Amino acid sequence: MILELVALLCTGLFAGAALYVSLVEQPARLECGPALAIAEFGPSYRRGAVMQASLAVGGCLTAVAAWTQGSPTPVLIAGLLLGSLIPFTLIVILPTNKRLLDPGLDPGSPETAALLARWGRLHAVRSVVSGVAFLLLGLHRSGNL
Repeated sequence: MILELVALLCTGLFAGAALYVSLVEQPARLECGPALAIAEFGPSYRRGAVMQASLAVGGCLTAVAAWTQGSPTPVLIAGLLLGSLIPFTLIVILPTNKRLLDPGLDPGSPETAALLARWGRLHAVRSVVSGVAFLLLGLHRSGNL
């Protein structure tokens, strides 16, 4: 039960942070224009990456551990969904991150605006997937699944 609760906590924190970024921070960043958005992206990314990576690893591992100790399949599915965001981030999002963090990127270029928009769409995938994982764990814990 403790492992499930830790998985639920990590998944909920990840999903909440991802949703905040998708619904609040990224739109506000874009509203300020590409030059300011790119200036804010670097510090925000560095701080968020550490937090979200830790939560993804912790939530995935505790969900899988709970499943190995007898928790039902929805717990495993939720953990694997959250864990899947790690390779998704490294394979799909990281190239965009690297380009956005490149000091040679012209903040006023159309490429910068396109990269920022692409990043927002890619990050939204993380919000949805982590939200589904959190929902699965929450429904299981409430006895509705």
